[in-house]
Amino acid sequence: MSEPATLLPLLDVFKMRIETGTGMPIIHDLSFTVARGEFLAIVGESGSGKTMAARALLRLLPSGLVQTGGAVHLEGKDITTLPEEQFQPLRGLGMGMVFQEPMVSLNPAMTVGAQMAEGLALHLKLPSAEIRARSIAMLERVGIGDATRCLGAYPHEFSGGMRQRIMLASVMLLKPKLLIADEPTTALDTLTQAEVLDLMVELARDNGTAIMLITHNLGLVARYTQRALVLEKGHLVESGTTRALLNAPREDYTKALIAALPRRAQTPPAQRTGEAVVSVRNLSVTHAGALSLFRRRVPKKAVDDVSLEIYPREVVAVVGGSGSGKTTLGRALLRLIPASSGEVHFDGQDILKAPRAAQRAFTLAAQLVFHDPYSSLDPRMSVGAIITEPLRHVPGLAASGHARIVDAVLDDVGLSGFLSGFGQRLPHQLSGGQRQRVAIARALVRRPRFIVADEPVSALDMTIQAQILALFRALQAEYGFACLFISHDLAAIEQIADRVVVMRDGRIIEEAARDDLFDNPREDYTRALLAAAPRIDWQPALTKRAAP
Repeated sequence: MSEPATLLPLLDVFKMRIETGTGMPIIHDLSFTVARGEFLAIVGESGSGKTMAARALLRLLPSGLVQTGGAVHLEGKDITTLPEEQFQPLRGLGMGMVFQEPMVSLNPAMTVGAQMAEGLALHLKLPSAEIRARSIAMLERVGIGDATRCLGAYPHEFSGGMRQRIMLASVMLLKPKLLIADEPTTALDTLTQAEVLDLMVELARDNGTAIMLITHNLGLVARYTQRALVLEKGHLVESGTTRALLNAPREDYTKALIAALPRRAQTPPAQRTGEAVVSVRNLSVTHAGALSLFRRRVPKKAVDDVSLEIYPREVVAVVGGSGSGKTTLGRALLRLIPASSGEVHFDGQDILKAPRAAQRAFTLAAQLVFHDPYSSLDPRMSVGAIITEPLRHVPGLAASGHARIVDAVLDDVGLSGFLSGFGQRLPHQLSGGQRQRVAIARALVRRPRFIVADEPVSALDMTIQAQILALFRALQAEYGFACLFISHDLAAIEQIADRVVVMRDGRIIEEAARDDLFDNPREDYTRALLAAAPRIDWQPALTKRAAP
C-alpha cells in the first residue's frame, strides 16, 4: 500500500547533481527532505552551492550550469522531467522564491502593482478588481502604510526593507507550499531584519507554507529554524536539528563555521590618548527632500547636530537602522557630500572651511573602505594598478618604488604580491573576501591617519568576515590609524569597536564604551537593536519562534 500523501515530505530531493558545461560538478549527489510546515536552513560559505541547489528546484539555474542527475519530488510527485508547460504552474503555486537583493529581482521599469498582478493573472486568472484588492490586502499585511499608493510606485522609491516586504508580499500572494528565501536579509539593518523574518514566519504559518532559508548567518539559523543542512563545496557534510547541529557539531567544517562567529574582543577598549585625530562639532547635513503635494521640496536633515571625537588607534563604531544617517555622517566627514553646518577639525583646522592646501592634506590622510568592493574596484584595472593609484600623489616617490610598496601592503592584508601574479588579476577573478582585502589594501597603501569603513563585512560569510575583522584589528595595531566603523551588524561591532555611537533619525542618541553599551544600554532604541540581533543561544523566546 502506498504511503498517504499527508505523511510524505513536502519536498524530497534525491542525489541532485549540478555541473558546468565542461562537466565540473557544482553539487555532488545532494539528498534532503523538507516536511510540510517545516523551517529548514541550508548554510555554508560562499561557493558552497546552497543557492544553486535552491535555484535548481525552480529550474532557474544560470546559463552554463545544468542539473545532470537526481530527482525532485514535490508532494510525492516526480517533477524532475516534467515538460516546461507542466512545470511552470509550480513556480509560484508550488514553490516561491524571495531573492537576496530585491532591487535586482524587482523590475525597475514596472510599478509594484503590475509586478504583483503578474502571478495572480497567470496562475489564478483572476479579474483585475480582485487582483487589486488582494494586492492591497497583502501589502497592508506586510506593513506597507499607504498600500494603494504603493501599487502605482516603482521599486526605487522604497527603502531596502520596504522592497523586501514587497517581494515577500508578491511571493506569498500565491500561497506557495514551499517558500525559498535566499539570503533575504543580508543588506538589512538588525531591526528590519528581525521584522522581515518574523513576518515571513507569520505568513508561512498562516498559509501552512514550509520555508527553506539559505543563509551564512548562523544567528538567524539558531533563532528561526528547526533543522539545518551544512554544505561545503557542493557536498552535504552534516545535517540535523538546529539545536544539535549548533550545540554539538560533528564535522570539522561545521565547527569552523561556528568558531567564526563574531565574539566580543577580550582585550580592553583602547584608551583615548593625545589629541583627537578628527573632531566633529555640531555637524548637520540637509538633503533637498522629496517633492511635496504642492511641488515644493521639503528639506530633510540626514545628519542633525552631531558632535564626535575619534582618537588615535581608536575604533568608533556607528550603529543604527536604515536611514539613521550613519553612511551620510561618514561621507560628510570625508567631504564626499557637503555639510550644511558644523565643523570637522583635523590637525587643529576646520577642514570644511580651511584653505585648499589643508583640505588636500586631509584628503590624502583620510581614506574610505566602501560597502561593496565589487562596485568600488575598477573592473578594468588590475589589483596592482588599483592599489598603486593612490601612490601617484606621494611627492618624490619614483614609479620604481611602487611595486615594493604594493607588495608590502598586499602581504599585510594576507595576499601574495606581484611575484605570484596576484597583482595582475582583475577584480572579477577574486572572491568576495579577496576583493575586500584589496579594498583595505588600497585604503592603507598611503598609511592614512583616519579611515572610514562603511559596512565592510556585511556581504561576507562568517568565516571570511572573521578573517577580515581580525585582519582589520591587526592592521590598526600596526599602522595606528583612527577608524570610524559603520555597520548594522552588532556582532561585528562587538568584536572590533572600542566605543559605540548609536544614531537614530540623524542624531546621536547614545554613546558609550563598547562593554558599557552592550551590557548596560540606556536608551530603549539601543535595547531594541540589541534584542533584535540574532545570536546563538537557546532562550525559550527564541526556540518558540521556530515552532511551525
